[in-house]
Amino acid sequence: MTMTNQSANHQPSFAAKQLSFNLQNASDSFVLQDDLSAEALEQVVLSTIQTVQSLYHSEFEQAEINLRIVDLEEARQLNHQYRHKDYATNVLTFEYGVDSAHTLSADIVICAAVVAQEALAQGKSLSHHFTHLLVHGTLHALGFDHLEETEAEEMEGLEIEILAGFTIKNPYL
Repeated sequence: MTMTNQSANHQPSFAAKQLSFNLQNASDSFVLQDDLSAEALEQVVLSTIQTVQSLYHSEFEQAEINLRIVDLEEARQLNHQYRHKDYATNVLTFEYGVDSAHTLSADIVICAAVVAQEALAQGKSLSHHFTHLLVHGTLHALGFDHLEETEAEEMEGLEIEILAGFTIKNPYL
């Protein structure tokens, strides 16, 4: 996806009605709660898109984002099938690009059990860590990556900025 830096004074023009957000909870262990409700998760995706659009010029006018919350086995199978790594990972993003109608499409898969294990090991709340990984996955959907050091720094900076809007501390400290 083509993203070019633009003026920091540009206001986000992406509205909630331009986002089609679908949530599938396929995990037996994950229970939606107030701070991780479907509406709260949709707001995280929307805020991520708005922040990126306020900083960069993007090709899309609408977005279709599907979030699937899975168990360990499905996360392992998907990670093995698409990344050739035989273990469950915390988040996978499948970016499908922008179609001729200027709609960005992506699937984000989050493994609830891995997120819970990581949150516990890192001394973070489940909701804060889950939110961080959803922001991370959404940034991948928007075309960001972290293969190179400069890309990683840019992506982490965006994550920190977006999470601050939800009063979540820098997850990299």
